Amino acid sequence: MLNVFTLAHGRLSQEEIDDAGSLAQAAPVWVDLEDPTDEEKTWVRTRYGLSIPDNIVDDDLEESARFYEEDNGELHIRSDFLIDDDVTPRNVRVAFILKDGVLFSVHGEDLPVFRLLRLRARRIPALIEDAKDVLLKLYDADAEYSADALEGIYDSLEAVSARVLKQDVDDRAAGEALSAIAKEEDLNGRIRRNVMDTRRAVSFMMRSRMLNAEQFEEARQILRDIDSLDSHTAFLFDKINFLMDATVGFININQNKIIKIFSVASVALLPPTLIASLYGMNFKHMPELDQPWGYPFALGLMLASVAAPFIYFRRKGWLR
Repeated sequence: MLNVFTLAHGRLSQEEIDDAGSLAQAAPVWVDLEDPTDEEKTWVRTRYGLSIPDNIVDDDLEESARFYEEDNGELHIRSDFLIDDDVTPRNVRVAFILKDGVLFSVHGEDLPVFRLLRLRARRIPALIEDAKDVLLKLYDADAEYSADALEGIYDSLEAVSARVLKQDVDDRAAGEALSAIAKEEDLNGRIRRNVMDTRRAVSFMMRSRMLNAEQFEEARQILRDIDSLDSHTAFLFDKINFLMDATVGFININQNKIIKIFSVASVALLPPTLIASLYGMNFKHMPELDQPWGYPFALGLMLASVAAPFIYFRRKGWLR
């Protein structure tokens, strides 16, 4: 999909592009290629002289190849953007190319950050002045989107904490809590990776001296926002580890209760087993065997030997 945006009175306006001719007539500030076809790549190459390779958003690029500037002034940046999906949260690689005052972005799927910027740029006048503003505003929206995702993690962990710390936790509830904690830990790690990548990209833009004074100050503000997000992700990792340890502790307590029951039963059944073994020995002289009360006496002795440990354990509070 080829999305072309022009500036009209300080607002982004999307142009309808049906063929190479309509693209040639447009004067865009941003050309967004979402999972582009070979035909759309040909249109861009013909109109702007920009060749887009098939592996431009591959994840196996070396770190040194993600941020660089060509001799002809083209600026190349590869950044990861977060998708906070309830099913499969993930980071999506986006390739940015800044060429002749036009920002080109290439990615494989629709991104919430891009939708957010398009919505804001249509409604807020004078939000964007050039292609560099578009790129900065994308990173600013990305930081804000990551902050919203962190708030969602806070809410989810509060719900898990209420279940784990304020109620009796059985093994099923503990398993559900562990699953929820693991999901939030994965999302928190993706957010941390995302903001780290955004910091590197913004820092590269600042070092390249491509920004004017106002844009440079905006980039510094984005970095300050990212620094605050770092502290939040670190706190959430600590909270996640605490809840994980607490949940595993409750599971161990439940297992210990089961082991305690078997231990008490084993101890209680040991004396009658010993008595039965004694009377089962083949000695010639065992006076109780010849007495009419021998059998009831043996049964009573076995019952008393079972009851005595249970009474003792109950008084000690070990059966609770």
